[in-house]
Amino acid sequence: MRRIGRQVIGDGFYWPGTNAQPHRRSVRARLARPLLCAGDALPRNGAALSVENQIEWHFALGKAYEDVGRYDLAFRHLLEGNALKRPQVSYAEAATLGFFDRVRAVFTSRLVEKFNRVGNPSTAPIFVIGMPRSGTTLIEQILASHPLVFGAGELKDFERAVKSILAAAGSATEYPEAVAGMKGRDFGALGATYVTQIGMLAPSAARIVNKMPHNYLFSGLIHLALPNASIIHVTRDPIDTCVSCFSKLFTDKMNYAYDLAELGRYYRGYQAMMSHWQRVLPPGRILEVRYEDVVGDLEGQARRLVAHCGLEWAARCVAFHQTPRTVRTASAVQVRQPIYSDSVARWRRYELWLGPLLAELQ
Repeated sequence: MRRIGRQVIGDGFYWPGTNAQPHRRSVRARLARPLLCAGDALPRNGAALSVENQIEWHFALGKAYEDVGRYDLAFRHLLEGNALKRPQVSYAEAATLGFFDRVRAVFTSRLVEKFNRVGNPSTAPIFVIGMPRSGTTLIEQILASHPLVFGAGELKDFERAVKSILAAAGSATEYPEAVAGMKGRDFGALGATYVTQIGMLAPSAARIVNKMPHNYLFSGLIHLALPNASIIHVTRDPIDTCVSCFSKLFTDKMNYAYDLAELGRYYRGYQAMMSHWQRVLPPGRILEVRYEDVVGDLEGQARRLVAHCGLEWAARCVAFHQTPRTVRTASAVQVRQPIYSDSVARWRRYELWLGPLLAELQ
């Protein structure tokens, strides 16, 4: 079960030996109906609700209507919930997209070549990066099912380590411009600081996964500070990714996700950022994994992941849904189930209402 707003609704179940997807849909629909009946009172009582409660209610109804196949009503509520949420967040689009440009300007091929092997040599860190809702939690769960791997979730430790090293060096500038003034020893110290921090989470683990999606902004610096760390970039159909972001009321600052056009432009900026890393970092440094490929060939892709991390194969990785560990993301319920394809091409259900997003993604 998953809590959305003040309501608890189903996010899918699986009974071994049955056809999983029809049961997932039917159970979700059955559990959604009481919420939909209560939702009929929203137009009459909406004025009595706080804006925050109205937002939660719209997102909850959007999920419930999707579960019963009423996609027109589902997206209507998502549009209304996002429209109420957008004025509550501070999103400086020009500054955000400009930040991408600044990172690319600093991390040139020349800089990467100059400091290519000066960082901390630890092989412990694994970084899973990408857009939110792209499948990063699934990839972490597959890896964390390996007996030598600890899944630490979404950690901000690398960003904190960057700030700590820059402060210790007395830098008057911030990331990314401050990187241009770093010495070889600074990259090594940054890597060592990060390894020490994550090592306290699981002292006996050989590898520790940090699946903070937005670490993609630090990919070049991760490479220089931790040249032997594994970096895995998870991708998913761009429209599916954006629709999934638009349908979630995030607890963290995903302030670009509450307007379809802004979301599309942010996604283009993210794509340009990842294309830059592939150009300036050594070939094969970042493993690209498509969510759809994992759904279509779980074992094949799991073997790629495990091999990229320098580990021997463990069959437990394909039984990831049986791994007992805490997951604190919106995908917590999904990774407790065997692989399923419900979320592939999900955006097709909402195509009629996605004009601003499709216009930006082309």
